[in-house]
Amino acid sequence: MIIRIHERATDVGPVLGDDVLGTPLPYEEKLAAGTIVAYWPGLDAYTAAGEPESWTVLNWAEHLSDPLHEHPFAESPAGDRRAVFRLAVRLAPEDRTLTRQEWAEVAHRIARAAGIEIPGDDQGCRWVALQLRPHRLDLIANLIRLDGTWQRQPTGLPHRLATETRRLEGELGLLTPARSPSPPTA
Repeated sequence: MIIRIHERATDVGPVLGDDVLGTPLPYEEKLAAGTIVAYWPGLDAYTAAGEPESWTVLNWAEHLSDPLHEHPFAESPAGDRRAVFRLAVRLAPEDRTLTRQEWAEVAHRIARAAGIEIPGDDQGCRWVALQLRPHRLDLIANLIRLDGTWQRQPTGLPHRLATETRRLEGELGLLTPARSPSPPTA
């Protein structure tokens, strides 16, 4: 697995639309079945059962943007408002195809490793994981929590994500990037 952390943004709309995710998404049409792989656990308290799978891109953009509007003065420790976090998880072309449940597990574990989902935290970040192309998952989150505070991401984020992806690769039987060869012995 290869994870790419994108530069944070101030608006969810352009991240979900305009072919940023590699596939143009129509704003007013329901997303294709299976596109939404996982989302923040607190969403079920806000919606009827099964409803998020039938949302449009516009519905998801509004939902993920709500904390930006509800808490207009929340800002990062660095003093900015770029609260839209995005990362992409890509499998090697030679890897097997993961099932929907396996992708959901990948999404939740990557969200936890990134500090976006904290088990038992009912005031956490809103996020969604989409699969628009085979062998790829896009996770989009709003770093402004429901209580209006900024979700601090853990120190050593790239290392934490790399460690979790190595665990996932082992558990799911995926290819692991080759380790650098050991230095020659005398």
